Amino acid sequence: MSVLEYLANGLVFSSIVVLSSIGLSLVYSIANFANFAHGDTMTVGAYSALVTFGFVGTLGAEVLGLPLGFFLALVVGVAVAAAVAVVTHKIVYEPLEVGSIGLLITSIGVAFVYRAIVQLGFGTGFVEFQIPLLRPIEALIPYGIRMTLHDVAIVASAAVLVAGLHALLQYTDLGRKMRATADNPSLARVSGIRTDRIEIWTWVIGAGLAGAGGVFLGLYNNISPRMGFNILLVVFAAVILGGIGSVYGAMVGGFLIGMINQLTPILPRLGQEIPFVPESFGIPIGIEYANAIVFLIMVAVLLVRPSGIAGEEAT
Repeated sequence: MSVLEYLANGLVFSSIVVLSSIGLSLVYSIANFANFAHGDTMTVGAYSALVTFGFVGTLGAEVLGLPLGFFLALVVGVAVAAAVAVVTHKIVYEPLEVGSIGLLITSIGVAFVYRAIVQLGFGTGFVEFQIPLLRPIEALIPYGIRMTLHDVAIVASAAVLVAGLHALLQYTDLGRKMRATADNPSLARVSGIRTDRIEIWTWVIGAGLAGAGGVFLGLYNNISPRMGFNILLVVFAAVILGGIGSVYGAMVGGFLIGMINQLTPILPRLGQEIPFVPESFGIPIGIEYANAIVFLIMVAVLLVRPSGIAGEEAT
């Protein structure tokens, strides 16, 4: 594989990480705790879309190599993930009179419950969307890039969702109230903002984005009960790098961490790719260490700059 192909793969994977990171950071900024069930919320969205796609998969014409039924399944996956998160908030998190650490620990238990229910319904194996594989885009092959229309669909859809969130936060009344609540909940409440409603909307949007990320992760790779848990470390690293509690920092952190994760395989080849540099310059680390590198980056950020790129100090 060429460096350009690794960069293309990084762009696709980063799109998934960005969506997931924004959702996690958004919930943290309002609910004020790190939701460890976020990864399994992605899994819930992916399986909901999988079931829906089984009924409507052949519906409509194709857009970027995907039938319109897939996008309908995507909407259902987003909606179910949001609904499950809101119900969990009302039944589990809201009645608890504990601090951020207590809610964090509770969210770990919630993640196990989500995963157990998925395993009871679908087993522990891998499944895929029944979508025919596509050949790489021929125009990109001469440049050493084997990217399909499905990959383009993931990047384009993520870009639309991110742009939509930006518009909501900056130009709508709900967005202004969300930003005010994130900055100072007490002042927002005194100013007449129904912070309890804002918190519900935060769960809807944050979990919805997680559900979308899970659907795209299932399209990019495959679907399994542990898929969200397996990517959770990468998502947390992205949020911490960008600045925990900062939505825009999560976008930047998600892009950087996603790219680093997918570019790990070129490290042993650095000496071969750079002219006049001996091959021994390459770092002997393969793709199996990608998550370990991400973890080291997360630890380094917490030690050196806990506030990340654009957020509040992480603890």
